Amino acid sequence: MGIRSLGRSQELPDRTGSKIYNMNDSTIAAVATPIGTGGIGIIKLSGKNALSIASQIFRRSNSSIPNPKDKNSADIFSFKTHRLYHGYIVDPENKRVVDEVLLAVMLAPRSYTREDVVEIQAHSGQIVLRYILELVLKCGAVMASPGEFTKRAYINGRIGLTQAEAVIDIINARTNKSLEIANTLIKGELQLCIEKISDYLFNFLVEINAAIDFPEDVEEIVNVDRIPDFFQNDILKTIQELIDQYDNGHILRDGIKLVIIGKPNVGKSSLMNCLIKKDRSIVTDVPGTTRDLIEESFSLSGMPVIIADTAGIHDTKDPVEVIGINKTKDYIDCSDLILFIIDGSSILTHEDYEIFEMINKMNSILVINKLDLFLGKHKVNMPDCWKKMPRVEISALSNKGLDALKGLIVRISLGKNSFDSQNAIVPSLRHKLLLDKCLIALCSVVDGFDRGSSLELIAIDLKVAIDLLCEITGILAGNDVIDQIFNKFCIGK
Repeated sequence: MGIRSLGRSQELPDRTGSKIYNMNDSTIAAVATPIGTGGIGIIKLSGKNALSIASQIFRRSNSSIPNPKDKNSADIFSFKTHRLYHGYIVDPENKRVVDEVLLAVMLAPRSYTREDVVEIQAHSGQIVLRYILELVLKCGAVMASPGEFTKRAYINGRIGLTQAEAVIDIINARTNKSLEIANTLIKGELQLCIEKISDYLFNFLVEINAAIDFPEDVEEIVNVDRIPDFFQNDILKTIQELIDQYDNGHILRDGIKLVIIGKPNVGKSSLMNCLIKKDRSIVTDVPGTTRDLIEESFSLSGMPVIIADTAGIHDTKDPVEVIGINKTKDYIDCSDLILFIIDGSSILTHEDYEIFEMINKMNSILVINKLDLFLGKHKVNMPDCWKKMPRVEISALSNKGLDALKGLIVRISLGKNSFDSQNAIVPSLRHKLLLDKCLIALCSVVDGFDRGSSLELIAIDLKVAIDLLCEITGILAGNDVIDQIFNKFCIGK
């Protein structure tokens, strides 16, 4: 039996994909390339007046620098889309030639923003780019806010919200893996996965509402017997997998905070220098050389790592050392993984035991250093409780055991899961929190069917789940959420 009504018990979400965000119709402009000296600098315009504004300052070339008195201004009707035009930027007030440029024209809707877009490709340099931007603003453009070009691409329907969020991830990618994740998002893998689930739930909600309006036909409209199994084995499983992928996506995008701790003179600085492959920390035989935190970034199997060498933890009355040790303790609390390093060639001291007590319930690796001194000899005698901690033997002096340590860091950080670029992945905490709430709502739907709850109550939980998914894709994202996302962008993107 076909569905005869959408039902009146629940207001269904708008499935047209229309955005609720209000956008003005001004033409925006900004410098789209980083500050600094380089070969090319780009000023980008987007909006209905982009061509007319550009035509006020652009003079098409005739293979020579134009005469300032020449009225050979660009006719906006002569521009063809997706073409480059050679010419000059001329100040309309004094007719002075500012720079020789290329003008790129992309007419709506075949542009990044689905508006008329003009890019002025000038020589890079702060003075010339600022001059051209000021001319553009004087001719009627307004300064773009952070991320406004991408925001317009989203609002005009060229990309979904998850794809827009991926743009900033591409810009900020620090490793090939994090770039790979961002590219899966910008291709719309997560967007399509969420939309597929949302569309199914929406159609199911339509059936529920029809059954509410026509209770005599409930059994023909909704097959109650198949609902729990289908939800459990397909919908809930898919959402749970997306949630589980968050940790990997987050780590591969943002990296992990790794801290090296231990008492003085056990080889902390040497280990850091080995891992980052450069002499960043001072290494001497004098205990207590490192008195402050030293941070460095590097990539480990495609995973960004922020590593910190710390002051040796020990009893001291030196006020400078006390400050450094307190900083170390604060850093330990906010780290993702601790490398607890001990000297394998000597007996354990009370300082080693105190450090162990400090970190024994945290995510840690025991690094037994100075393998070159105790290889084949009596090893350090560790208490049984220490042996539960993942450990590895190394020599920071000769680089022995470093590959095993790196592999252990990766395994502990990523867990049992691995990144598959063919699947949708959830790198954003915003996505993860919304999926958590959606899963709770859908479990309530399944529980409602199991307990024989009224369809009206089930429909409420189902609509909550749909609305949460629509927040991820942007259909129901509020203005404050959209502003918060795009304010993370740089101006010009």
